[in-house]
Order: sequence, then C-alpha cells, then structure tokens
Amino acid sequence: MIDTQIFQDKKAVYYTLGCKLNFSETSSIGRMLQEVGVRTARRGEKADICVVNTCSVTEVADKKCRQAIHKLVKQHPGAFVVVTGCYAQLKPEDVARIEGVDVVLGAEQKKDLLKYLGNLQKHGEGEAHTSALKDIRSFVPSCSRGDRTRFFLKVQDGCDYFCSYCTIPFARGRSRNGSIASMVEQARQAVAEGGKEIVLTGVNIGDFGRSTGETFFDLVQALDEVEGVERYRISSIEPNLLTDEVIDFVARSRRFMPHFHIPLQSGCDEVLRLMRRRYDTALFASKIRRIKQLMPDAFIGVDVIVGTRGETEEYFERSREFLRGLDVTQLHVFSYSERPGTQALKIDHAVPPPEKHRRSQCLLELSEQKLRDFYARHIGQTMPVLLERPKPGLPMHGFTPNYIRVEVEHDDRLDNHVVPVKLGEFNADGSALRGELQADIII
Repeated sequence: MIDTQIFQDKKAVYYTLGCKLNFSETSSIGRMLQEVGVRTARRGEKADICVVNTCSVTEVADKKCRQAIHKLVKQHPGAFVVVTGCYAQLKPEDVARIEGVDVVLGAEQKKDLLKYLGNLQKHGEGEAHTSALKDIRSFVPSCSRGDRTRFFLKVQDGCDYFCSYCTIPFARGRSRNGSIASMVEQARQAVAEGGKEIVLTGVNIGDFGRSTGETFFDLVQALDEVEGVERYRISSIEPNLLTDEVIDFVARSRRFMPHFHIPLQSGCDEVLRLMRRRYDTALFASKIRRIKQLMPDAFIGVDVIVGTRGETEEYFERSREFLRGLDVTQLHVFSYSERPGTQALKIDHAVPPPEKHRRSQCLLELSEQKLRDFYARHIGQTMPVLLERPKPGLPMHGFTPNYIRVEVEHDDRLDNHVVPVKLGEFNADGSALRGELQADIII
C-alpha cells in the first residue's frame, strides 16, 4: 500500500519529446500524480518531481533528451527526476548515469510510477533505479488531455515491422492493443470530461487488433458511434494498412476528419526495399489518389527520411520528383540517423552529413510551398474551427476539419468550442490564417 500523504502539496513538471503517443502517456502520468495530490508547477515555481518522457527515433532525439534532462535538473535543484520513454527503454544504463536522475522507467513501468517514487528521497550519483525490460508484452491504456484541448487515445503499442533503420520495435516491443470495448469506454470518458476532439495514437495503429482478433476498421466504426465526440483524427498510419474501406468510411463519416498522416520514407522503390518497407511508390500513390478523389480538401502529411544508407544522388532525385508530383499537403522531413543494432548499418554507401542537410533543405522548401498553396486555396471559405486557449498575450487558435491552423481574436468563452470562422489572409509569420468569427452561436 502506497502512502499517498507524501504527495500532498507536491509540484511536478513534465517534459515530453517525440510523438503524439508520448504526449498521451505523459498526460496519463500527470493525471495519476494529480489524483494523489500532486499539482503541475506554475511558471517560475520549483518542482518537487520532474518527469521526462523521451524519444529515441534518431541520434538527434537522444541528444535532445539528454539536454532536456540536464536543463530540468538545473532548473529544479533537489527535485526527484523520473525518465521514461523510448530512450529510457533502449539505453537505461546511459540515462541512469546522468547526474540528477533518480528513476529510469521502462516501457511497461509507467503504471508503477507511484511505487518507484517511494519516499521522494534523492539517490546518489550513479544510483538511479532502472526498470527497463527486454520483453515488453502488456498494453498500458492511455487517454488524456493534459494542457491541450484535444484528447489523445492510445489504441495500440509496439511494432512487428522491423524496418532496417528503426529501433522502435526494440523500444516498444511487439504489436499489441486493448479491446474495442475498452477504447469506446475511454472515448466516452473523454466526452464526460469535456473532450470534443480525440486523436487516435499508437506506434503502428493500422495494425490494431493483433491482440484481440479485431481490425482497425472495426475500431473506427465503433468509435464513430460514440455520442458527444465532435472530431476524431487518425495519427500516423502505414500506407499498406490504410485500407480502402477505412478511407471510404472517413469520407462519409461526420466525426472522422479529412486528415491523414501517412509515412512514405522514400519516393524511390530501390530505397524502400533497402528500408524493408512493406509497399512501393505505386501503392502509396494509389492511396493518395483515392483520398483526394473522395475528399479533395483532405490534409495529407507525409513522413520522409533523407540520406539513408544506400540513397544515392539518383535515388534522392527520383524521390524528390515523386514527392513533387504527389497531391499532399506537408512533408515531415527527417535526416537519417544511424542506430546501433539496426540492419541498415550493413548497407553500403553512407551519405555525408552536409549532403543529408542539403537534401533535407530541398524537401523542406517543397513542403513549405505545398502547405502554403493548400492554405491559400481555402482563403475566403467559412469553416468550423475548434478553438483552444492560447498562451498569455497571443490570439486564440484552432484547426479546421482539414487541419488548417486559424487565429482569431482572444475570447476565453470560446475555449474548446467549435465556431464558424471565415478564413482570411496569412498571419505575420505565415503559420496560420487569420479568421473572422461568423456567428455568436456556438456550433
């Protein structure tokens, strides 16, 4: 039995790196601590507990994790420091050696956080408790909002794909999931807490059902029936798992938004084979065409890796031309990072860092043009926008169904409400469209 009295009047700060799944899990940790009396530290306050949820998708991500830990230790001297997430799972000993860290939680230990916090007594240098496991099997549910308007519902965890460049299966374990019934119940709870938008998250969400004999299509159909949810968004889904029936369903659904995030990684078939991806460019292009045929205004984000081993100049140019011709909205560009233990290290032809940077800049410029053109096509339209409370001194912002970021004049009464907004010109930095409220009535 844990004595929760030790948590009364304690303050915590949370720092999350990486994907939406991590944000979901951090929010769940925050809720767990809140339930025993821990509140989130306000700006300028010294925290008693620091929680860092890490990412390890690239070497740069590892470095950012270490920097974040050092920063929090410095900002909150004497705080009890907990590190979790993929970097903590893959390299627990390295994390444990970082000065100030007290507990390193593996993939399945987040639920045991209160036990590991113990009596909040700091450990000596190099004495951090580590609990990372090599065999990751259980599914730990998570559906939380944190400080955001939208909720993040974790529907799946782990991955069975073992792409040649990726360590995530080692960090997250095999593909697994909770039941559809449990997901529906969590969505209903989100509604009860005032949630209007839910983002479906996971490591490989299209693989949903591996544990329960269900399918991702079964899941979206069931969630669509939950009353009170205004919007669902599907986070990153593999192109070979984005079935035509799912696309067709989203096109006719009132609750699932015309918004997709589909990892491509390369627009060159030779590179896709080196990566051990499970599709080719023809299949990917067919998915984009189907989405655009049914939902011409759909937002489509695409992940791309540049400079992977084996990507010659010719292969990169093929990829760039393929991307140039795709009717997609935005590219999320990553430079290849060598990860210990991956099969990609056996591939010849390593791309020099300056060339990786050049290729990255090429695709980022292409992405910026595509995104700006997409936004510009919608100027003058009136669309429903779910508004969020901003940071002090900034205008309110929100997103249209097809994920156009919109800014309007600040009005706290509109927080977490869907309102009709006429889309105007770009704001000063080009990151959003200025909007004008079209009615006082909340949709």
